[in-house]
Formats: sequence, C-alpha cells, structure tokens
Amino acid sequence: MSLLTIGHLAERAGVAPSAIRFYEAKGLVSSVRTAGNQRRYEQSSLRRIAFIRTAQRVGLSLEEIGAALATLPDGRTPTKADWQRLSRAWRPRLDEQIRRIEELRDRLDGCIGCGCLSLRTCALSNPDDEMAELGSGPVLLEARSDPRPIVS
Repeated sequence: MSLLTIGHLAERAGVAPSAIRFYEAKGLVSSVRTAGNQRRYEQSSLRRIAFIRTAQRVGLSLEEIGAALATLPDGRTPTKADWQRLSRAWRPRLDEQIRRIEELRDRLDGCIGCGCLSLRTCALSNPDDEMAELGSGPVLLEARSDPRPIVS
C-alpha cells in the first residue's frame, strides 16, 4: 500500500497541510504514524478530502459532513452510490438554502440600488427597536412563522 506524506496529500488535494490536520482533528480523515511519528495517509484520503471540499462548497457544515462520513462502513471512502444517497438526503436542506438566498436577494435589490441612505423610509430599518419582539437576528430577512405584517 502506498502512503502519502501530509505535504504530498495537501499538494494533490489542493489544500494546506493545516487543513488536513484540522480535518483529522475533526475525525474526517485519518492517518497512520511512522516510527518517527510522522503522519502518513492512504491514497483514498484524496477522495475523502474531495468529498469534504465539495460538500463545503455547497454550504454544508463540517458537522453535517462528519455525520455523513460516519454513515459509511468502516470509515471507508465514499463511492458514487454513497454520494448519490447522501446528496439526495441533503437536497431538501440545499433547496431551503437556495430559497432563502433568493428571498434575500429579491428583498435587498431595491434597497441596495436606491441610495436613499434614510433610516426613516427604508423598509429594512428598525426604529426604536420595534423588531425585538419578533426575535433575535435579522428578522426582516428571515422566513417568519408570525403572520403579522411588519410595519415600520
């Protein structure tokens, strides 16, 4: 079996060695140690890192990625069938993320281009902290379960 040094793995995977150590600390990849305590990685680690990076690019957290990798038997590398199964499971979450981004885009474009710079007339303003009763965070930009209209 051919083992890769951390530097070689990092170069081939297109990530920094520190990212590999971080992934290893999170349990997403694993290494064996030489007699001199140097890390060595199986070549299959390349596919695991590609899986991690691709999942991150679509907005999944490392916790979600770790949970997905934990479903694989014996910590093996994801196969095409694994990726299809996992991506189907992630689809509703990604669809919701897309919906929220589109909603944010659609609600901001009028405000971004108006140039009014007026907190008195801006639809996103919050005079006297009126929005506090609706919860924390950007309540005007998040989906709301409260049907009451927002009036500023």
